[in-house]
Amino acid sequence: MADEFIKGLGLFSGAGLAWMVLAGWYRTESFESSRQLIAAPPEPNTVFDAVGIFLNDVFFWTAIVGALTFWVLIPALRQVRDSTSPA
Repeated sequence: MADEFIKGLGLFSGAGLAWMVLAGWYRTESFESSRQLIAAPPEPNTVFDAVGIFLNDVFFWTAIVGALTFWVLIPALRQVRDSTSPA
């Protein structure tokens, strides 16, 4: 169980940090705004902007789905498998 927890925590922390960095670059209009990190992204001017905005969403969903997979889905599937196995 501890290995699933640390894998989920690693995904959540790593992808969450990457999301916060990219959201700070692309989704923060001003630091006085109350919509920091959640504002709509600007239109990409370069390929690098487009990749950064795309990776912003990828890292967000990796943090959410990765943590839920290792913290909820895998332990639940193991619990079901152990409860239905004849022994």
